[in-house]
Amino acid sequence: MRILIGLSGGVDSSVAAFLLKEQGYEVVGAMMSICQKDKIPIDTEHKNSCLGTNEQEKIDEARKIANQLDIPFHVIDCTQKYEEIVLNNFKSEYLEGRTPNPCVWCNAYVKFGVFPELAKASGIEFDKFATGHYSKIEEKDGLFYLKKGIAEKKDQSYFLYRLRQDQLKDIIMPLGGYTKEEIRKIALENNLLSATKPDSQDFYAGDYNDILGIKEQIGNIVDSTGKVLGKHKGFWNYTIGQRKGIGIAAKEPLYVLELNKERNEVIVGFANETFKNELNANDINMIIPIEKGTEIEVMAKIRSTQQPQPAIIYLNEDNTIKTTFKDYQKSIAIGQSIVFYQNDIVLGGGIIDKIL
Repeated sequence: MRILIGLSGGVDSSVAAFLLKEQGYEVVGAMMSICQKDKIPIDTEHKNSCLGTNEQEKIDEARKIANQLDIPFHVIDCTQKYEEIVLNNFKSEYLEGRTPNPCVWCNAYVKFGVFPELAKASGIEFDKFATGHYSKIEEKDGLFYLKKGIAEKKDQSYFLYRLRQDQLKDIIMPLGGYTKEEIRKIALENNLLSATKPDSQDFYAGDYNDILGIKEQIGNIVDSTGKVLGKHKGFWNYTIGQRKGIGIAAKEPLYVLELNKERNEVIVGFANETFKNELNANDINMIIPIEKGTEIEVMAKIRSTQQPQPAIIYLNEDNTIKTTFKDYQKSIAIGQSIVFYQNDIVLGGGIIDKIL
C-alpha cells in the first residue's frame, strides 16, 4: 500500500512517516504551501506558527526529513484555496464579532481535503493519506470512528470533528496510540533531524490585524447595562472571555462578555456574568448519525483545551443542535466549535451560533 503523508518538518509528522516505513508501507512525503508572502508581514520572532513568511525554511526542513527517511518529497501549492477557505472565513467571522477556529476549517477542508486532492491531481499516486495527528481512526461494521488519542493533553480530535465518513476511510493516523514523550524518544533513538524541534504554535502567532487588514474604529467599552466605561480601537481586537488588556479599572477583574458589530461595542462584565449552560449550534457535522428529536447524553467541549463536560444534546428539525450542560460553562464564544464525545469516540459537532 502506498501512503502519502503530510510532512511539516516537525517531529510528529516525521515520526509518523518513520513508523509507516517501519510497518512496511511505501511512503511518499508532501507539504502543503499556504503562505502568500505579500499578504503576511515578515515577522522573524514567530517562526513556529503554521502561517508565516518562513515557509520556505519549513519546506527545506521537511525535504531534509524526507531525504533522511529515503522517501520522495513534493510541495503542493494550496495558497489560493487556503485563502478562500480558511483566511476569508477567519476575516469574515472576526469582523462579524464572532470567534472563529481556523484550525478546524483548515483540517476539514484543506489539510484533509484540498491538499490530498491536489496531490492526486498533480499525478502523485497513493492509496491512503496520513498525518501526525494524535487521534485514532477505527472501522467497525462498515462505519469509521474518529477517536481520541491516548495522550490526553495532545489529543487533536477536537480539530477533526468535521471529517466525513468518505474521508475517514482513506486516512491513517499512526500517532494515536503514543504519548508525545514516546514520539520524542523514537525520534531521538533514530536520530531524526526533527527530534528536538519545538512544537508549532497557533495558526498565526503575530497580530491578527496583520491578516484582517482593517483600519481602527474607535468605539465604546460598556457594561451589561450599557454604561460607557471606556474606549477601544475596534471590537475585533477582543475575544470572548478575555480578561487582560481591557484597560478598565474596576473593583473586580472585567471580562469580555460580548462583541457588538452594529454598535462597534465591547461589552464587559464581572466573572459571575460569564457563565451560561445552554447554547445552539449550526453547521453541524455528525460523524456518527443521530436521530432528530432525540435527547442524547454526551461529553462536550466548547474549546480545544477544555476537558469534556457532561451535557444533553437535542437535534432540532432544522439540523441545529441544542446543548444543555450539566454545569455552567465560562465564556461560551459564538463562532467557536462545540464537539460531542461518547467515551473516546467523536460523535461530531458544530459551530456555536446562539447562547441561550
